[in-house]
Amino acid sequence: IRYHNVTRLCHTRTILSVNRRYPGPPLVAREGDRVIVKVINHVANNVSIHWHGIRQLTTGWSDGPSYVTQCPIQTNQSYIYNFTITGQRGTLLWHAHISWLRATIHGPIIILPKLNQSYPFQKPHKEVTIILGEWFNEDPEAIISQALKTGGGPNVSDAYTINGLPGLLYNCSSKDTYKLKVKPGKTYLLRLINAALNDELFFTIANHTLTVVEGDAIYTKPFDTDKLLITPGQTTNVLLKTKPEYPNATFLIAARPYSTGQGTFDNSTTMGVLEYEHPFKKPSKNLTLIQPNLPQINDTQFVSNFTMKFRSLANDEFPANVPKTVDKRFFFTVGLGTSPCPKNTTCQGPTNSTKFAASVNNVSFSLPSVAILQAHYFGQSNGVYTTDFPVEPMVPFNYTGIAPNNTNVMNGTRTVVLPFNTSVELVMQDTSILGAESHPLHLHGFNFFVVGQGFGNFDPVKDPAKFNLVDPMERNTAGVPAGGWIAIRFLADNPGK
Repeated sequence: IRYHNVTRLCHTRTILSVNRRYPGPPLVAREGDRVIVKVINHVANNVSIHWHGIRQLTTGWSDGPSYVTQCPIQTNQSYIYNFTITGQRGTLLWHAHISWLRATIHGPIIILPKLNQSYPFQKPHKEVTIILGEWFNEDPEAIISQALKTGGGPNVSDAYTINGLPGLLYNCSSKDTYKLKVKPGKTYLLRLINAALNDELFFTIANHTLTVVEGDAIYTKPFDTDKLLITPGQTTNVLLKTKPEYPNATFLIAARPYSTGQGTFDNSTTMGVLEYEHPFKKPSKNLTLIQPNLPQINDTQFVSNFTMKFRSLANDEFPANVPKTVDKRFFFTVGLGTSPCPKNTTCQGPTNSTKFAASVNNVSFSLPSVAILQAHYFGQSNGVYTTDFPVEPMVPFNYTGIAPNNTNVMNGTRTVVLPFNTSVELVMQDTSILGAESHPLHLHGFNFFVVGQGFGNFDPVKDPAKFNLVDPMERNTAGVPAGGWIAIRFLADNPGK
């Protein structure tokens, strides 16, 4: 991890990066490989790296969330991550996992099938990685520090990026435009990664159909779409079949946010260009530029329809081992609440006497000063964390209706402890306390099956009857729908996570 000067939008900024690359270098391995990564910290910030989506079976120390599974790597110190990729193949990502350093410290994880094993779809002519991210003219650490101090929404990014390049629509950025060069009549595998901090993004390539074949390193039943949604931390592999003949045109690639909440967000669009290589002559500079078409910024119906299309292959080679019986059921409400402003200060939350605070079952997580896994392992959890996290809301209410008068949350480092091999069903319910919004959530060290989702309040009597237990999508990151709920199942087979 080093300092590295980068210029975008005519602003030169010193960023933190891996090996002075932005985005960072790919980690390429095969299913079954043991991976060893030595990370050396040459910057003033404490740093850790999270291998987002890797199952980390019995290697929780290598997962990377600072103060949860490891102490961060201090200045001039190093840490060796050591894990084995078990039962996974496809696209994932790595990123910093402390504060907002992941804004620039991120890169792809490409897991190839085992030797002599093939993809369950047509072998592509070429594979291309596309990382969607953000660019800030200011230091993101200063932005999040200010937001935590004032309790208001953080300042938004100045641009979205495709492989680190903002593209045509931003000031002083036409030269910083990603170009994907293709040949007619070929099939390309695009490995799409959303490395943005918080924003879910729509993605499209003008006048082209994409075939979705994988999500979060799990193969899917293929389906066609001309646009897709990808939440932060998610990955989606798609097949792009190029036009059979040279089209005498170029096509814009676009990504822009999906937003349903009341908070501020970067309402802009990053653009790249899909260029066809002419087999015999140089392409003309006066080619028609075909414009893309994206959903409306708050199109919850498109998002719901799109996410419901994901289905696991659920065949003999790639089974969907969704738990058919459940040992433990949990109901978590997620959303925004408030915390009181410190005495004699003014805050920028919903009122000048409150701060915004995210919570689950009205508990807002407090980061401990000792890593939780370390405290557990050495039997020194007392004073670090408690095991009394509420497994359902302590005060039930109309979660998607009129908000309660008291919006204050509790703070704590509270955990749920599960016996090994417990089968778990977790329903996550969005709340409208300070406005309904979509919440992407990631489960570290596990994949889970999305067995159901819907709008409104979850009905524990009627809704489970509609759960998909045959071929539900297996993921590591999924969005809780705005004003709705999502139900997941997983097997707690990874001790220490």
